[in-house]
Amino acid sequence: MADTFPTDAMAMTHILVVGDMDASRSFYRDVLGAEIVREYGGTSIVLRFAESWILLVTGGGPTKDKPDVTLAPPAEPDRVSHAMTIRVPDCRAAYETLSARGARFLTPPHDWGMEVRCFFRDPDGHLFEISEAVGQS
Repeated sequence: MADTFPTDAMAMTHILVVGDMDASRSFYRDVLGAEIVREYGGTSIVLRFAESWILLVTGGGPTKDKPDVTLAPPAEPDRVSHAMTIRVPDCRAAYETLSARGARFLTPPHDWGMEVRCFFRDPDGHLFEISEAVGQS
């Protein structure tokens, strides 16, 4: 019997719960540069970004297929259990571009020797990192 998981036909989607869909749509489209693929009645937006999928959803209570789960935006943005890293060829240039588009960074890029990186948040506090590998190909 052949393996059926994972297969080449699969794709990973990151689900992010947001409090203000309009602010999130603007941020992901206009600041991050994601492509809006589909919208569902004001409660979810499917985005394509850097060979990945992001699904923005509004919060909600349990459902039949997740009976004990409530979806909610981050309650405390300074306590992180999930973050996304965007590998970039030039961290400082990406920082300048994203800053000009309205991204609010925690600090300017920091050079750690083998990596230059910095962090920013979306309107709900989801954490993103831009990272440049230094001296690696």
